[in-house]
Amino acid sequence: MTPSRTATGPAVPKKRRGGRAGAGELLTAAVGAVPGGAARPGQQQMAEAIERSIASGEHLLVQAGTGTGKSLAYLAPALTVDGPVVVSTATLALQSQLVEHDLPRLADAVEPVLGRRPTFAVLKGRHHYLCLARLDSSVEDEPDDALFDAPRPGSGGTKWLGEAGRLGKQVQRLRDWAEETATGDRDELDPGVDDQVWRSVSMPARECVGASRCPFGSECFAEASRARAREADIVVTNHSLLAVDMLAGRHIVPPHKLLVVDEAHELADRVSSAAQAELVPELIDRSTRRARPLLRPDLAERLTEAGDALAVGLAEAPAGRLTAGLPPALREACTLLDSATRAALEAIGDVKSDDPDPVRKQQAKAVLDELSTTAQRLLEEADHDVAWVEKPDNGSRRALVVAPLSVAGTLATHLYDERTVVATSATLALGGRFDTVARALGLDAPPPAPPSPAAAALATAAAAGRPPVTPPVAATEGSRAAIGTVPATEGPGWSSLDVGSPFDYARQGILYVAAHLPRPSVSGLPGPAGEELLALVGALGGRTLGLFSSRRAAQQAAELLRARTDLPVLLQGEEALPLLVRRFRQERESCLFGVMSLWQGVDVPGDACQLVVIDRLPFPRPDEPLAAARAAAVDAGGGSGFAAVSVPIAAVRLAQGVGRLIRATGDRGVVAVLDSRLETARGYGPFLRRSLPPFWYTTRPEVARGALERLAKS
Repeated sequence: MTPSRTATGPAVPKKRRGGRAGAGELLTAAVGAVPGGAARPGQQQMAEAIERSIASGEHLLVQAGTGTGKSLAYLAPALTVDGPVVVSTATLALQSQLVEHDLPRLADAVEPVLGRRPTFAVLKGRHHYLCLARLDSSVEDEPDDALFDAPRPGSGGTKWLGEAGRLGKQVQRLRDWAEETATGDRDELDPGVDDQVWRSVSMPARECVGASRCPFGSECFAEASRARAREADIVVTNHSLLAVDMLAGRHIVPPHKLLVVDEAHELADRVSSAAQAELVPELIDRSTRRARPLLRPDLAERLTEAGDALAVGLAEAPAGRLTAGLPPALREACTLLDSATRAALEAIGDVKSDDPDPVRKQQAKAVLDELSTTAQRLLEEADHDVAWVEKPDNGSRRALVVAPLSVAGTLATHLYDERTVVATSATLALGGRFDTVARALGLDAPPPAPPSPAAAALATAAAAGRPPVTPPVAATEGSRAAIGTVPATEGPGWSSLDVGSPFDYARQGILYVAAHLPRPSVSGLPGPAGEELLALVGALGGRTLGLFSSRRAAQQAAELLRARTDLPVLLQGEEALPLLVRRFRQERESCLFGVMSLWQGVDVPGDACQLVVIDRLPFPRPDEPLAAARAAAVDAGGGSGFAAVSVPIAAVRLAQGVGRLIRATGDRGVVAVLDSRLETARGYGPFLRRSLPPFWYTTRPEVARGALERLAKS
């Protein structure tokens, strides 16, 4: 039997699973390989539930709080499946953690149990891999991407030539790297190269001619990655590629019986992004230059005119959702573009194997076809689509965008067919129930379920203002039972389970809501909220992660603390985010303030972060086109768009932000929400609080400050 090699594992025989080990035995072996490791109750419960779903074919939603060890909880039962298992993640950080840490450790641990070493592979979109055909053609057609072109008028010749020389050196380094890399994966290139350079040597899927017609098809890195994925036991991919796979008829990801969707609360948004399209004048300009050698001059001129018309239409149209259809100028631009691209595509004709340069011909056709399809979609003005004009604050880029009103139907049709799906996240049970997320993922809502006795008791104590038996923010050891977990519920063909968290939230932290503050009404950071922030940060002496609803609010908070304290204040945007997070971890008295990208993915365990401040509830802004359109559709149907759309979005965002505080069993601290509505809004306030970990809850500022002062002395 000929050995095969994955991108990340050693050579192994091409053999499917033949062992009879169960998920429990594999999990025990995996956690036993970690120094001091022991399976946690929630982790075991999750692994057993997944094993049952594999046997029954029933889909499963699992909420697993931070610290559960959910990666091993789904990887262990995945190894009991005959055939590839696909794991999809939303973030590169989790993808890297799985491939670089969890999977190698798991493979080492279970090899004695299985009698062989399981294999794994990473599958990414084509644009993540070096394209030898593009690398071979060194010079791009369009000036914006050219590396060795003559200076552009008005650009300053010496500066442009110097820039071209720098980029040219990067291309040469890529040529050298191409001779030694086994994968062609950009993430393995260290140091990296500029995005502009990488675009010149990579190939988006829509522009690829296919291995059979490409002169470098037999050496293609992207094709090799797919081949490795077909032979691996576990394939790690991402939500974006999973979405493209569903929309393209599921021919990219290898056939499989089990799909694990980690960070599942992100999936619907990623599918929406994959189904979104846009028209940008600059893209039309680049596409025209790319196609020009294949077109008559009059056809190229028609494309240019369409691009100019779009630029004029975008300049005239205000930013925001187009509720009354396309304005006349944008409708005319789309009509011109549709006609011009169709004529150009007809003139170019089919890509044939004997074409002088099939790769470039396919590239030209692909971008023109995408422009034509998008123009037709916008002109159709279908009820199931939402269109808007996008104009960033800096004015550097304007676009006409179209996206689906909902992707629940797409997910219902394409996500679950012929495979068992396990969707997991720390944020799935919103308001204490799974039905909101289930509907977003294309599943029917389950019948109402009563709260668990533990959850009811905790809620009763919190409502009465009684502290837990152990004082707030007291250090605790070990794990706890799943206090406040949502009981398992069921729907047609699926079930749900909350396995809780090993963290004792009620003893490790406080959720403080500044209910005495005025209801936020103005943009930025209101004066009373700023004073509250100063008091809280001063009580602790730094160690604060500030999560703000707008860049203006974050800047005002930073200016306030810099003016009235001596604490180091790090502000997102002033330096690269990874550098800011590293400084925040290292500088004990520092504060880190930022906006939405800090609300999830920032992991700062220990005493470097003991206060998380949230300035206001993170409802979608009125100018967020998709959220506004979805809310309007619910209103038109007789429901409440605010309750059905805005509140669940806020619940997910708030839970992600609050989750930044407790990252390990020894962490202690306070989450302070400076928005009184979390306490005073009788309709949605309780729903949002039930979506959060079960911290001890208070609205008394002296309690929060006292806890922070004790932490400062510890």
